[in-house]
Amino acid sequence: MEEEEKGGGEVVEILIETVNKIASISDYRCTVKKQYCNLARRLKLLIPMLEEIRDSKDSIIPQQTLKALVLLKQALDSAKDLLIFGCEGSKIYLVLEREQIMNKYHEVTAKLEQALTGISYEGLDISDEVKEQVELVLAQFRRAKGRVDATDVELYEDLLSLYNKTNDSASDLAVLRRISEKLQLMGIADLTQESLALHEMVGATGGDPGESIEKMSMLLKKIKDFVQTENPNLDAPEREKNLPPSGSGQAIVDGSRQMPVIPDDFRCPISLELMKDPVIVSTGQTYERSCIEKWLGAGHDTCPKTQQKLTSTALTPNYVLRSLIAQWCEANGIEPPKRPSSSGTSKTVSTCSPAELTKIKILLQKLKSGCVEDQRSAAGEIRLLAKHNADNRVAIAQAGAIPLLVGLLSTPDPCIQEHAITALLNLSICEDNKGNIVSAGAVPGIVHVLKKGSMEARENAAATLFSLSVVDENKVTIGFLGAIPPLVTLLSEGTQRGKKDAATALFNLCIYQGNKGKAVRAGVVPTLMCLLTETGGGMVDEALAILAILASHPEGKATIGAAEAVPVLVEVIRNGSPRNRENAAAVLVHLCSGDQKHMVEAQEHGVMGPLVDLAQNGTDRGKRKAQQLLERISRFVEQQNHSQAQTEAHIQQPQPSSMANFGDS
Repeated sequence: MEEEEKGGGEVVEILIETVNKIASISDYRCTVKKQYCNLARRLKLLIPMLEEIRDSKDSIIPQQTLKALVLLKQALDSAKDLLIFGCEGSKIYLVLEREQIMNKYHEVTAKLEQALTGISYEGLDISDEVKEQVELVLAQFRRAKGRVDATDVELYEDLLSLYNKTNDSASDLAVLRRISEKLQLMGIADLTQESLALHEMVGATGGDPGESIEKMSMLLKKIKDFVQTENPNLDAPEREKNLPPSGSGQAIVDGSRQMPVIPDDFRCPISLELMKDPVIVSTGQTYERSCIEKWLGAGHDTCPKTQQKLTSTALTPNYVLRSLIAQWCEANGIEPPKRPSSSGTSKTVSTCSPAELTKIKILLQKLKSGCVEDQRSAAGEIRLLAKHNADNRVAIAQAGAIPLLVGLLSTPDPCIQEHAITALLNLSICEDNKGNIVSAGAVPGIVHVLKKGSMEARENAAATLFSLSVVDENKVTIGFLGAIPPLVTLLSEGTQRGKKDAATALFNLCIYQGNKGKAVRAGVVPTLMCLLTETGGGMVDEALAILAILASHPEGKATIGAAEAVPVLVEVIRNGSPRNRENAAAVLVHLCSGDQKHMVEAQEHGVMGPLVDLAQNGTDRGKRKAQQLLERISRFVEQQNHSQAQTEAHIQQPQPSSMANFGDS
């Protein structure tokens, strides 16, 4: 009975902790705000009951009630995950998948009702007032179970109609305006947060987003284009003009050329400088890492911009914004700001309970045991613990798991190897862990798995390399240690998911100039050309993105040109998606730079008409690339015509006759 009492005490402590975490969640997405606020409010009302159970020293929790409390813990965990997604998840997803979201909501409320019904007050020292409060909560769950709240049908239908239309029209503007207003996607910060939410969902799928998330990404792109078109000064408000230029990304002032205005959302709200390492705080605002760390280090516990109290001091890297800043710098001829070394940044602290930390330590002992069965089960559990919970990722790494998992990458047991590489992948989501994984000598082991592991292990090894290569210095290490050739092999022979994992890793690695030649020499260009022309075309986006980044390298340009890419690129510019047309034009710009053969070939395949259309209707970058090509080809045609005219004029001039000379002799 003492063990029951002890176990019950631990369960109750965990229940209180979980409800407190739920209470700290706020600012739910507008489409689920009413239901989720009601759910969170009802759950907060359980705190008095749980505290009275915890504080009662004389009562022993009956077995039946203990089982109900365990069920309540499981239901609360599900409710917490649901509410977190309602606060941080994709706004577009919450509308498009409304049936799935509401089914999950009703499933959670049914679990909560079942668990609360199983709690018997006999043997528990619970006050009548608290009993009445819990009965009220239970009655509310029962009423909510069968209720279906009205959803915004117009918003759902607007999103579907927008997705199904391939050509923009004037009537779409009203639809886009309604969508952006209702979803509160009216500014760059809102759009960036939505991009990040979709990015997190892709990460949770292991890099295979599926059709639904790809649909949402396309919808977000349309909304973003609309918002930026409607608000041309969104990135450069009036007050921006009076600010001094940022020292981080200064362009050379040459004659009339002015320093481009830095978009407001690319500046840190604290320093007003172009951000090098943007991070997100718990309120959703983004700051330069060093600035917000100084703010927190000074003892502040609020968001500098909104003055809201921070529910956590955790800092989440804003990869989407960092990429947008890099693209903006490239487009404006500015050297991208170099991200400071992560060695000086403060470490994230785990808030795992003592019971959870004890469990992690036991699992690590099993990893060390040398018993294959223990290692297999422990590695599998660590893999699952690190999958969704950020606190677990920190705690597992701090407990010393990373070197042990790295050591298991070379094990002959395929199941242990698969668990180990996937656990490292999940741990690498935490920014602090990326450097620790590389420092522990993981890259050679990951490359070994990439070459020799099962297909799932190889896919997860590729995804791990992509995750680690987000840190710029890791790109150099990973390329140097031989990861690129096996990634190219996986790109050729993997499953669809494996190919996507390999492609994302290769793209990220090839951002570093020194890796481009390695990829070309590993045979990536012929593989990419096959992916461009294969039936189904499931890898066209990825193939073109990599070709666009390789075409700027001399070896890459020569190899792409030799692979007879021009006809394929012209066809993409003619019929591809907006982003693919943009990348195809970017590749062709490099091929036609100083190479008349490719310009002639592009003309012969009818590139001029599609280029004119792209210059008028493409993405911003697509328009620039199309204009560059049109100007280059036009100059070439003018030179050809001028040369031909000179030749013809030379032929038509009277020439001295040899016969006349003969007659005069």
